[in-house]
Amino acid sequence: MQRRRFLGMTAAGVATAALAPVLTACGSESPVGDKKLKLVAADYGDKPDNSSKKYWNSLARDFESKHKGIKIDVEVYSWTEVDKKVADMVAAGKAPDIAQIGAYADFAAAGKLYSADQLISIPTQADFITPIAKAGEVHRVQYGLPFVSSTRMLFYNQSLFTRAGIAKAPETWEELQAAAVKLKAAGVKIPFGLPLGPEEAPAETMLWMLAGGGGYTDNTGAYTINSDANIKAFAWVRDELVGKGLTGPGDPARTNRQDLFDAFCKGEVGMLHGHPTLMQQAENAKLKYGTAPLPGIKGKAASTMGVADWIMAFKQNGHREQIGTFLDFLFTKENHLSFTGQYQLLPVTESASAAMHLDRQYEKLWPFLDQLQNADFYPADKTSWAKVSATIKEKIGSVVQKSGDPAAVLGEIQREAEATELADR
Repeated sequence: MQRRRFLGMTAAGVATAALAPVLTACGSESPVGDKKLKLVAADYGDKPDNSSKKYWNSLARDFESKHKGIKIDVEVYSWTEVDKKVADMVAAGKAPDIAQIGAYADFAAAGKLYSADQLISIPTQADFITPIAKAGEVHRVQYGLPFVSSTRMLFYNQSLFTRAGIAKAPETWEELQAAAVKLKAAGVKIPFGLPLGPEEAPAETMLWMLAGGGGYTDNTGAYTINSDANIKAFAWVRDELVGKGLTGPGDPARTNRQDLFDAFCKGEVGMLHGHPTLMQQAENAKLKYGTAPLPGIKGKAASTMGVADWIMAFKQNGHREQIGTFLDFLFTKENHLSFTGQYQLLPVTESASAAMHLDRQYEKLWPFLDQLQNADFYPADKTSWAKVSATIKEKIGSVVQKSGDPAAVLGEIQREAEATELADR
């Protein structure tokens, strides 16, 4: 899952006025009078048996049985290709009606998306959890509808902790380092997993920034990548974790999240940052694990990272009314909870969130859910974020190498971020 933190983008050409629906035929494949909606979505499964395709096909058939005259054509792609697939479709003038992907801001800035109030009912709009919904805004107009969310916690291997004589999860960086030292002494291959490779670099980077009292942006939405707090955070990681051999034999700059998740499930990792789906993987591996709030520089981190994936509606085919009808159906409590519960993700609506909190089958998700209201997200509303994120993936790993210079590298990323912001205005 890609997600993401926000607020404060300027972009010309964003449509804010409501548009009347243009009810044009969607192609000769549909029965006469039917409107066919093309939906492109990301796959949250890790094998064919739990592919998201099954959820979307079932939902589509259920919707079609209740809404005669609207057909849903579903295409599901892996996370490694879905964003590019949609971008290519849009560039070719063949935008889908609905896309469930990782980012919306570029399309919103280009005036290609319907706004939320042009699509969905007031009750559906009001049901979104406010901090997450605001993350979908451009110029205070919502274009990105949150689809699912997650937060991050510290995961630890209980058996390895017992072997190393560690009584409880660390709450501070000093305690985290001390625990990592004990794990290393006990023969643990990777005392602390640090994925700064291209798959997870922006998320892992943000977690350390938040734990150190920093972040990607300030309250006004301005980039603060090279703040003193962020520089100090990565100097600490360089010197106290990587420099002391506490992150395992691999290079963090080339280490991806899923590789560490797999190693954690094999019992090779003592601690790492993780999201709810790691619980399912660990349980499938019959691993004894625990979760705890993120350790911070002087105590538990004031906030954690929240991630949202997005669903959006393109204006090209003029199917505003039909898209809105489908999205209202998608975000009913039962349908939304069905998807999030299946993939150990967090709901983005108050009704589904409340239902999850009352159902003991989701009890292990409650700590992640409790963090959601105060979580910090990627600046996903910035059209510059995609380029900034790519730069972070390329460069951040170097800051924790022996000769790494956090001030220089973060300063370079900051300058590039500011230049991209100016160019996008």
